[in-house]
Amino acid sequence: MKAGDMTRIVVSGLGIVSPVGCDTDSFWQALLAGRGSVGEASALPGKGIRVAEVLGEGFMAGLELSRSACDRNALFAVAAARQALVAAGLGSGLPRPERVGVILGNSAGGQCSVDDQYSRLYHLNKRPHPMTVPKVMVSSSASWVSIESGATGPCFVTSSACASSSHAIGIAMQFLRAGLADIVITGGTEAPLSAGTLIAWDAMKIMSRSLCRPFAAGRDGLVLSEGAGVVVLETEAHARSRGLEPAIEAAGFGFSADAGDIVAPKADGMVSAMSLALTDAGLSTGDLAYINAHGTGTRANDRTETLALKRLFGERPLPPVSSTKGVTGHALGAAGAFEAIASIMAIENSMAPPTANFDAPDPECDFDCVPNQGRAMPIPAAMSNSFAFGGINAALIFRSLGS
Repeated sequence: MKAGDMTRIVVSGLGIVSPVGCDTDSFWQALLAGRGSVGEASALPGKGIRVAEVLGEGFMAGLELSRSACDRNALFAVAAARQALVAAGLGSGLPRPERVGVILGNSAGGQCSVDDQYSRLYHLNKRPHPMTVPKVMVSSSASWVSIESGATGPCFVTSSACASSSHAIGIAMQFLRAGLADIVITGGTEAPLSAGTLIAWDAMKIMSRSLCRPFAAGRDGLVLSEGAGVVVLETEAHARSRGLEPAIEAAGFGFSADAGDIVAPKADGMVSAMSLALTDAGLSTGDLAYINAHGTGTRANDRTETLALKRLFGERPLPPVSSTKGVTGHALGAAGAFEAIASIMAIENSMAPPTANFDAPDPECDFDCVPNQGRAMPIPAAMSNSFAFGGINAALIFRSLGS
């Protein structure tokens, strides 16, 4: 534990917009059931590209934001942040808004808006919409959450590919420990399912034509998805001063760079991030009851992550390790937020979510991946991994305050 309760960081609220649920309860039930929502990309009908989309606009209920002013990723972020603030008992307003920060992860900004405006310019021969620049800027999601919540403290976006929101959560922890804020609205958002973005990803030959099957012998790649996950963090002392009885601590954060290949993952960098997270939390590998893996369903990632986990644990057996991307798909800049929330809810519910769509073991991924069915088990501490293109690695550790 950190020195004194003032520096202990707790989770006080969660919110989510995902292809499998736009509230935490439906999201959790989908994870436990291994029930994904994968279909043909609506932006590219007839092309055989399969994605996990947030269908309909139910997530926008009660939001007064306009599509003319906001990209889809900002709408997701505001909707998820509203849920998280209500869950944290902050739905009617913020105490000392100057002490409330917004730190979100986002990989590439308003990709749907970029596509729309290039189409407008090159195909319709029309000038771009006057709100194009505010819609496409990477920081817009954090700005809109700040505007809608009234938070006037530190406000920015971290952009580090699919480690973006894990970095955001980790940096939020550091801001709180340093006394730079009392509360931080953090997590991440992404809306990458535009035609141009999907064609670019498809050119890499790493997208599945069926389902995402992390760690399984039959896996054939990742499935892109979209959405937002938001976590409200605050110091334990501040939470208790508001009358809360927090149950989960955001205990550890580790990060590293491979300094290797721009797309090929390296086990050494993964080990470094996980080791630093354990040190930061004051834990050892034996304290981890569950790990939410990055687990993208690609050959290279899954085998490299397996190697890294074995190096981290040495002679000690691995705890159950699952990837929830078989259900959620890969939400890029929002992936770490999805998986942090999955890890937090695993601790709260004493349940390890399964690795969905698992057909048969890969001999090179020979560990307990909780195949296809969730498992009831005590989870006093869990780790969530994010290992991104560019060799950018991040790991988060959460634990029960009752452990």
